[in-house]
Amino acid sequence: MEQKRFKALVVREDEGQLFHRTVEERRVGELPPGEVLIRVHFSSLNYKDALSANGNRGITKTYPHTPGIDAAGVVAASATGQFNEGDEVICMGYDLGMNTPGGFAEYISVPNDWVLAKPAGISLYETMQIGTAGFTAAQCVERLISLGVRPDQGPVLVTGATGGVGSTAVALLSKLGFQVTAVTGKESEHAFLQELGAVHILTRRQAIGRVSAAMLRERWAGVVDTVGGEVLAGAVKATQYGGVVACCGNVASGDLPLTVYPFILRGVCLIGIDSASCPMVRREEIWQQLADGWRLTMLDGLTTRISLDQLGQYIEAMLAGKTTGRIVVDLGGAAG
Repeated sequence: MEQKRFKALVVREDEGQLFHRTVEERRVGELPPGEVLIRVHFSSLNYKDALSANGNRGITKTYPHTPGIDAAGVVAASATGQFNEGDEVICMGYDLGMNTPGGFAEYISVPNDWVLAKPAGISLYETMQIGTAGFTAAQCVERLISLGVRPDQGPVLVTGATGGVGSTAVALLSKLGFQVTAVTGKESEHAFLQELGAVHILTRRQAIGRVSAAMLRERWAGVVDTVGGEVLAGAVKATQYGGVVACCGNVASGDLPLTVYPFILRGVCLIGIDSASCPMVRREEIWQQLADGWRLTMLDGLTTRISLDQLGQYIEAMLAGKTTGRIVVDLGGAAG
């Protein structure tokens, strides 16, 4: 098995700190020691992957490297009793694709504790249509609901709504009966958002509102924010009394230009959402919901399916803000 060859996207650093990406042939024996060897059938492209593939040292410290924070496939070998050869599994987050060779390869080698058994009722392909982005969106929605946000309390806001997290959040919230207002800077994607269930669509400027205001008119019962910065600040300022804002991204900015007034005068709750280090018990709960009552029937409309050889062009498009929905990488393991 150690001499078995497989294909992987490899990012290499040239002189002058320039980076290039190629699909290369590697050997299983070159992978880091791990308790579970997985034949990857599908992966998905996330913004963090695009940053890693572009040489971002905040994501990946050393190169050459294979990105891919998501992977779904079949166990090829296991050193523990928890998984057997042939088991269908998911591996997402932790250090996968960051400093550990990731899912943009036909094989990964990972610790046993990173591996989750695929829930029944959902295919490996569907798990990567969801991926880290959809899993993050589901965590956001779950936190809103667990903290008391209900459809009858008013509209909910989703920022960065054409991205992987945002589009899944729009679809899921709509499925659960919420009136969704979507925020996007892409006028060409309004029809796409409406198909997902968005009732209203705002521009970023409309969502930000008056920058100098400490608070804005109460509008949102809940918010799923994927972009940070002034858009998140505007969302918090316009959240209703006792409302909940789930924050999970910083595509626009990592800064938050805000006063304490929405929190101390309206009791607004700002919740941070992390997927990389989410405890396994919580992962299992969320994935079971996504395979059961929260299962999204419109995933095909959200998804672009690509090959490993096409991945480079989609990485560039994502970094340029020109992608929508989910991008699934087919690594040839199964029909899906």
